[in-house]
Amino acid sequence: MTEATLPSTSVSPTARQVWTRGRGILLAAVLLLAAAIAIAVVRSDAQHGRLDPRSADPYGSRAVAELLADRGVSTRVVTTLDEARAAAGADTTLLIAAPDLLTERQQRLLHAATASSGGRTVLVSPGSPSVGTLAPQVSADPAVSFDSTLSPDCALPAARRAGSADTGGVRYTTPAPGADRCYPSDGLPTLLRIPAASGSGDTVVLGAPDIFYNDRLDEQGNASLALQLLGSRSHLVWYLPSLSDDSAADTGDQGFFDLLPSGWLWGTLQLFIAAALAALWRARRLGPLVPERLPVAIRASETVEGRARLYRKADARDRAAAALRSTTRTRLAPLVGVPPAQAHAPEALLPALSAHLQGDGRTLHPLLFGPPPHDDAALVSLADQLDALEREVRRS
Repeated sequence: MTEATLPSTSVSPTARQVWTRGRGILLAAVLLLAAAIAIAVVRSDAQHGRLDPRSADPYGSRAVAELLADRGVSTRVVTTLDEARAAAGADTTLLIAAPDLLTERQQRLLHAATASSGGRTVLVSPGSPSVGTLAPQVSADPAVSFDSTLSPDCALPAARRAGSADTGGVRYTTPAPGADRCYPSDGLPTLLRIPAASGSGDTVVLGAPDIFYNDRLDEQGNASLALQLLGSRSHLVWYLPSLSDDSAADTGDQGFFDLLPSGWLWGTLQLFIAAALAALWRARRLGPLVPERLPVAIRASETVEGRARLYRKADARDRAAAALRSTTRTRLAPLVGVPPAQAHAPEALLPALSAHLQGDGRTLHPLLFGPPPHDDAALVSLADQLDALEREVRRS
């Protein structure tokens, strides 16, 4: 008897199939890239970013710089820490546009340069990561102000002349003596002026950048307050922290692991232990056999031989014997009138077999429900006895 051979089929996709499946994704990527280029071109004209004195967009600060220029105050933009430190002086106002972008080392070096310079330092909306270093004795309250426009309610001349302004944002507290606490929200100020310990310098901490924006400058007393805070010296240095600054990557003598918080190290160790335990659990689990569609027909005898070799390699005589007995009981049950659901119950199958064979059921119990064989010879003998029992039942 010849065995039919099924034609083999290739599961590898053709070039046409790959193009059909991927052309949608490729088209979306091209459209996204084209849109990004178009947006970059449209926004490239005189728009340098938020709080940039060269930018004329709504969130830029070009209007403030031009008004200061009309009053004889020069504005210079710097993007590195070294330039900002070198510019600190008695005749200079140093505005730090994004204090929270500075590293802790940059903050310490900048404070050391401005503390005794005699000039003014303006911190725009500093939060907890930076305010304590750039302005010692000042802390940021975790609850921000829900009011945008606030009244001065302080003795600072610049604030009293400006009147109400859009300073609502981060709120601050300080025990520093002689500090001016202005524009309070729920009892906490959103603008602080802290005089230097020596000399005529001071530090201004502002809770929101709104008074410097082009589209907010003509509202309330924003323009007056901005010009007074930034125009008290003849020179204004506008520091825009940049990620390209080499000082941002300078960590001193610290190594990579010194920069990681201790919580990350302990968390990584816990994840490693959990992954090891999960791998050990999955490796020891004997999962079910997974059926798989095969490209060719395989004879049943080859499947039986392959499974038998696996049992023998694993020394799994107990599983092999259990499979033989279970299959035999399943085939014998309908022959003696036992429902398939009770084929593996000794109290239902054995009496029916004894009545069918007109013999003693006690000899059938160890054959169909007994312990696993102790060696391969006993397993072969068990298979022969089960086969003989099935043939006898079919003949009777």
